[in-house]
Amino acid sequence: MKTAIRKSVRTTEFAKPELNPNKWYVVDAENKVLGRLASEVAKRIRGKMNPQFTPNADMGDNIIVINAEKVKILGKRIEQKEYKHHSGYPGGQKTISYKDLMIKHPERVIQLAVKRMLPKTRLGKRLFHKLKVYSGSEHPHFAQKPESLSI
Repeated sequence: MKTAIRKSVRTTEFAKPELNPNKWYVVDAENKVLGRLASEVAKRIRGKMNPQFTPNADMGDNIIVINAEKVKILGKRIEQKEYKHHSGYPGGQKTISYKDLMIKHPERVIQLAVKRMLPKTRLGKRLFHKLKVYSGSEHPHFAQKPESLSI
């Protein structure tokens, strides 16, 4: 006599990005450590704070970072940190120091830190567009009614 093996039906509910209410948050980067700020911002953009987090879906929020020129970096990295990129051609490696980048484009420091913490896929490129960084204390996104976020 055989015993009937019951297969339990297990279904996983995948979150749909259409059902996610995208909120807007403002983060003040003044006197914040760069890496700690970037990791929290990347988590929010990715949606890891959301209980319905799904790795292959865009479930995150939009983040506005203000006062990017006042972000801190610890230790000797002010003199030692360098940003490198390559054009793809022989001898095409370009290097810029942290000091020079903060003088020319202070918002790019935060953008690069967050971008490198996001997935290196099409989803990561889409998520990166949810980050808006401004070097001053003003931003043009008042119509979205952003909430203040303390990190």
